[in-house]
Amino acid sequence: MKYAKLLAAIICFVLLAYGPEAVVAQQGRRSGSGHSSGGASAAVDPGPRGGSAGAGGPISKLDANSKAYFQQALGVFLHVDSVSGTIPGEDDAGLGPTFNGNSCAMCHSQPAFGGSSPGLHSPQSPVPNPQVALANLDGATNTVPPFITPDGPVREARFIQNANGSLDGGVHGLFTIAGRTDAQGCTLAQPNFAQQIAANNVIYRIPTPLFGLGLIESVPDAVLLANLAANAQAKAALGISGGFNSSGNDGTITRFGWKAQNKSVLIFAAEAYNVEVGVTNEGFPNKRTGVAGCVFNGTPEDATNTTDTGTAVETSSDVVNFGLFMRLSAPPTPANFSASAQNGWQVFNSLGCALCHSPTLTTGPSDFPAMSNVTIHPFSDFAIHHMGSGLSDGVNQGAAGPDQFRTAPLWGVGQRLYFLHDGRAADLLEAIQAHSSPGSEANAVINRFNSLSQSQAQDLLNFLRSL
Repeated sequence: MKYAKLLAAIICFVLLAYGPEAVVAQQGRRSGSGHSSGGASAAVDPGPRGGSAGAGGPISKLDANSKAYFQQALGVFLHVDSVSGTIPGEDDAGLGPTFNGNSCAMCHSQPAFGGSSPGLHSPQSPVPNPQVALANLDGATNTVPPFITPDGPVREARFIQNANGSLDGGVHGLFTIAGRTDAQGCTLAQPNFAQQIAANNVIYRIPTPLFGLGLIESVPDAVLLANLAANAQAKAALGISGGFNSSGNDGTITRFGWKAQNKSVLIFAAEAYNVEVGVTNEGFPNKRTGVAGCVFNGTPEDATNTTDTGTAVETSSDVVNFGLFMRLSAPPTPANFSASAQNGWQVFNSLGCALCHSPTLTTGPSDFPAMSNVTIHPFSDFAIHHMGSGLSDGVNQGAAGPDQFRTAPLWGVGQRLYFLHDGRAADLLEAIQAHSSPGSEANAVINRFNSLSQSQAQDLLNFLRSL
């Protein structure tokens, strides 16, 4: 694989033989001037990588039947929901009463279906934020919140506290079905976002990419624990610790979502279908806002079809199809590394970035042979780390506190448009700098980054945009 020679030659030889500081020094000599004027801050994010999407298909070594199932499940992923499934082109039922989107693919489409937030600056498919048009689709009377803009990311909103001062942390739907042609009689109002923003009570989240999640799900807990325990001395010297979020039911490691709050791709899909689209399902069978006059279907609205004798895709619930689509999805494919990107890979390691953004993990035995005992390169340890006051969102999820977040996987980062949990950054340099604030485990690493020459920092950015 692309990284095998790099991992062997660069990590083992350069890092172990010469040490991380030697890499930075040697790279400075190679650049010719050490610390150039402007330093790291003068480097420029080259922007999302153009060309074809490096993701969006099934794992290559799956058998033919599994690949066929993936394609059919992708078709279900593309379905659009309306309230009762009676509007042409929106023939799945269950939307609302509150919602943030009407389709999984609406939020997960960059650079291909299954990715992260779409946007106007996509080299693959430049489109405005679809949430703007969604506000008044089919007669809905919603006002677009100020944090949803045509040139910004798809977002959800969470309130930090309830009106009585107790902790909230839950998603508050951006829109309601009031006024829609298929929701006559519903008068449910939107949350008063302006009031909550004025009270500094709103935080945001953007969609996480879904590529390769089945492989992540297949990494045994023991592998994650051993990986976190590795390089303990180097981590301690930089102030890096970390731990895992875990399931309150069985105590095993959870690894999906911005705070690693979800256990499996199936739970991840079921929660999102209920919270983001409003569709009740076999995992989350109750309406979140079941107010009188706004509930039009029996529950769960998405369920196993026990009366259909069709294919497995047709009889399975949407959530099961979503889960299989994610589970069988291939990880992103990186671009060929330029000489600059190869240098940037060395800098990435020498700074200590790889101590959290682990380049390599190995899956365990799987019922899918193509996913069994496979070496993957997610660039994440899937642990939660303190990221400091600058990124703290005031929300607790499981064992993850207000400033703790899962190490974001970097595979595919080269084609993403927005970064960090709330999408505040569209520039990699800005996202890197945001890792540093009081209480962050990344402070020492960012201090090292800030001491790089301009050419070293540029190499690092070019490396990241190659992933």
